[in-house]
Amino acid sequence: MTTFDPRRAAFDILCQVEDGAFSDLALDRFLVSQPQTDPRDRGLLTELVYGVLRRRGRIDFALSRFCRQPLHKLEPGILCLLRLGAHQLLHLDKVPARAAVYETVELARKVKLQRACGLLNGVLRALDREKARIPWPAAADPQAHLEHTLSIPGWLAKRWLAEWGAEEAVALAAAFLEPAPTTLRVNTLKTSRDAYLSELRRQGGEGRPGHYVPEALHVLARGDSGLPGNQEGWYQVQDQASQMMAHLLDPHPGEHILDACAAPGGKTTHIAALAANDALITALDLHPQRVTLIRDGAVRLGCRGVEAEACDLSRTPTKWPPESFDRILVDAPCSGLGVLRRNPETRWRRKAADIRQMAQLQKTILHHVAPLLRSGGTLVYSVCTFTPEETEAVISDFLARHPEFVRQDPRDSLPEHWHNLFDSQGALRTFPHRHDGMDAFWAVRMIKK
Repeated sequence: MTTFDPRRAAFDILCQVEDGAFSDLALDRFLVSQPQTDPRDRGLLTELVYGVLRRRGRIDFALSRFCRQPLHKLEPGILCLLRLGAHQLLHLDKVPARAAVYETVELARKVKLQRACGLLNGVLRALDREKARIPWPAAADPQAHLEHTLSIPGWLAKRWLAEWGAEEAVALAAAFLEPAPTTLRVNTLKTSRDAYLSELRRQGGEGRPGHYVPEALHVLARGDSGLPGNQEGWYQVQDQASQMMAHLLDPHPGEHILDACAAPGGKTTHIAALAANDALITALDLHPQRVTLIRDGAVRLGCRGVEAEACDLSRTPTKWPPESFDRILVDAPCSGLGVLRRNPETRWRRKAADIRQMAQLQKTILHHVAPLLRSGGTLVYSVCTFTPEETEAVISDFLARHPEFVRQDPRDSLPEHWHNLFDSQGALRTFPHRHDGMDAFWAVRMIKK
């Protein structure tokens, strides 16, 4: 096994995130570059990166009690080291406290921040001595509890309390602190869920079927050799809520289908599988490099009929004549508040103004694709968030501008055990603390008259 220092790697990745990188991409890139490393080190690295980002509000609340300097005045690298050490002391029971402090101080020397060794040693030792007496805000003070115990930024905590009430806001925030499940979509073009589960168990892993989607499989444990069938295209890593969108679109063989915001391509390839590899699917994305992801994914999974290309749908598309498509999926760019477990840095980057900007972009994209759908065709709009501005407000605006469209309540055409996922208006709403651990999505289906 090639050895590496998971704490040093976590520090480097967290610094990249501070400079604007996405944690999942930075972490995946590093792990791919170190394929022979000990799984325990890989696990510790993953926990350090995601744990610090998920629990930053809680970590900073604790550190602020023992650091004489305001945290925002510390050098970013020193603050990152403090957070790494504090996360181990507060949340990782299997890491001895002495090791957490010692390794953090040694890491400071490795990254040429040895001038901070005294501060790091003093603050972290004080935290270890006094951590049992930290006065964490309780649920009786829901705003402070959300911010300092459950690590939700103040502006967002205030919104959730107003929109959901204290009990639901706390339950949602607690769910977003937990690691997201590893969920696969078994590629039915090449195998079945039962066959894949049998192979996973044969190789020493364990899993269980998803409750809602017939292709979904939750991985509970991996075998020594990882997940079977990666090169063969037997699966796609994809949350169960994301998998529901292709089922909501209900594609059929022989149709021309537009996936308007398609990268990285999980929904595109699912559409192909549900249409028995006999649909023409046009998959668009704004960024050419992400179009490559769609193409590569289609090849790996054996999907035919996928034409992927770059297209800016903030402008009127001119390549396709009106009524070119039988079905359109708009899985729109959004605030991403429903996937905070997977992209934990989002909670610290997102601002209230971003939600308004996203809603405007969503309205524009819907307006531009509407003429491309044939009469009688189906349009599904989905987002991995739940703000009123990006959900009901977007659809209300769209229907006011496009009276040729009507909302459809799809429950009559879906399995009965899906019905609890829909609200009284026929909108699909999923939440991790309510629905089989899946991400928080919102979606509606509309028909063009």
